Amino acid sequence: MMPSLNRRSFLQNVSSGIIGAAVSSGRAWAEDAPAGAAGTATQRPPNILLIITDDQGYGDLGCHGNPILKTPHLDRLHEESVRFTRFHTCPVCSPTRACLMTGRYNYRTGVVDTYAGRSMMDPEEKTIAALLKNAGYTTGIFGKWHLGDTWPLRPIDRGFDESLVHRGGGIAQPSDPEFFVRQDTYFNPMLQHNGRQERYPGYCSDIFATAALAFMETHRERPFFTYLAFNAPHTPLQVPEEDVAPYNLPGLNEETARVYGMITNTDYHIGRVLKGLSDMGLERDTIVLFITDNGAQQLAGNDRYTAGLRGWKGSVYDGGIRVPCFIRWPNGFSGGRDIDRIAAAIDITPTLLSLCAVSLNEGPAFDGVTLAPLLRESPAALPWPDRTLFFQWHRGNMPEAFKNSAVRKQRWKLVNGTELYDMSGDPAEERDVAPLHPEIVKELRDAYLNWFQDVGSTRGYGPVRIHLGSEQENPVVLTRQDARDAANWTSKQAGGFWEIRVEETSEYDVTVLFDAPVETAILFLKLGEKEIQQAVAPGESNAVLKHLHWNAGDYRLECRIVSGDSKTSPQFIQVFRK
Repeated sequence: MMPSLNRRSFLQNVSSGIIGAAVSSGRAWAEDAPAGAAGTATQRPPNILLIITDDQGYGDLGCHGNPILKTPHLDRLHEESVRFTRFHTCPVCSPTRACLMTGRYNYRTGVVDTYAGRSMMDPEEKTIAALLKNAGYTTGIFGKWHLGDTWPLRPIDRGFDESLVHRGGGIAQPSDPEFFVRQDTYFNPMLQHNGRQERYPGYCSDIFATAALAFMETHRERPFFTYLAFNAPHTPLQVPEEDVAPYNLPGLNEETARVYGMITNTDYHIGRVLKGLSDMGLERDTIVLFITDNGAQQLAGNDRYTAGLRGWKGSVYDGGIRVPCFIRWPNGFSGGRDIDRIAAAIDITPTLLSLCAVSLNEGPAFDGVTLAPLLRESPAALPWPDRTLFFQWHRGNMPEAFKNSAVRKQRWKLVNGTELYDMSGDPAEERDVAPLHPEIVKELRDAYLNWFQDVGSTRGYGPVRIHLGSEQENPVVLTRQDARDAANWTSKQAGGFWEIRVEETSEYDVTVLFDAPVETAILFLKLGEKEIQQAVAPGESNAVLKHLHWNAGDYRLECRIVSGDSKTSPQFIQVFRK
């Protein structure tokens, strides 16, 4: 029988180590490659190392002209790579990651936002990890996933053989197991290793880089896909002080100094990983791709270098969606080149599959295109045809037409359906030329409306549900990350509810963790139309509701703790099918 959850057991360190027993030893490519896999025993496909950082803007690199920030390892990668200088993502985290993993616009996948139950990706979506795994690759993710924390939404359910990730959108957010007891969890964090919670000693970026290196070393004898997704420099700005010290300069805002310290720290660990590839003799046979997930988040004091771009994270101006994109593959194409053709996160999956010669007999319809002809300087690729890209994000369960949206062609960009910019001569988006080109505005508005209808018709915007009672994950922990309609997910009065699916008709035990009331309180738990109550004594911080008979089906789960006129929300809810 599963023991009831209390604060001590929920937070306890189950075990430690960077790569646990679940990792199998690497084998030669041809030994057990599935039928139809790319490559042969004598010509295996390239490895892939996909690196992404969190909230690092286009100007947050020395090679992009930042006069203060030091990024020597990324600068070297830039020098050796093909650079897409007009590469775009979504304005915020989860939507970009959904595009990146699927090659499809995020609105098709169920991901519309970063929290409140809107950042979980529909389990029907095929990820690049699953597609590469089916072609014989060993796959691993290290760092930030942000597309669902419970079965069937976890990385280990979506094609990753090895997974070391944090929950939700970030360490030190309400999905962090220790969010409510300490705030310095970028150090010695609780992470999820192949579905099991474990504590890891050290700083998070160090942990993720070390795990990625160990994974590649273990599986060096066969093709691997390594997704190294740093959560830095996302807030909170926790970083070793020695990394911040060089940026404690007169006139530089403390917040900017800490962001720069986090980026320098990440650059160091990227350098470690790239050196590790070289030491393993894998540098020439590995596609290395570096991007960031959106524009810069902190612009306090206007002292953070932006490379002249307008806007920041959350915006559809280029400061929010134009990011670095470096691609290096010494055995595949020459580096040290710039490509100015527009491209986006939706292009990464089809591009990597093409470079690795992975053909799909059947599979998802990509919105992105392969950039391989441009990378390989194929004469057939030129002139590269113009295309139309779409970007949008705002809070809410479903998008609203034109709200915080952008339509981008090679020359023109339409913002919010009304502002038109000629990006060939105005990359800073300073001069709205819509009155001068009404025909272009109409063309781009019509294209947007067709796209908006198309992506919305794929699955609609109904909730992606959390599954309870499955054999694959029992118990399941619900966090405020996925509580819909929460007023403020960090507040004690967050409110909200979970859209869930009970998979098996059975008895369930539910354990709720919350702030201890100072006087007697009542805990209310409601599943669909069925509500139960349980008294909570002063000073108690958890309650167990046993032998609840739940029928299989889709429901709304609500929970609150009421003491007098005060209503508080749970911190975590564990559901265990008996």
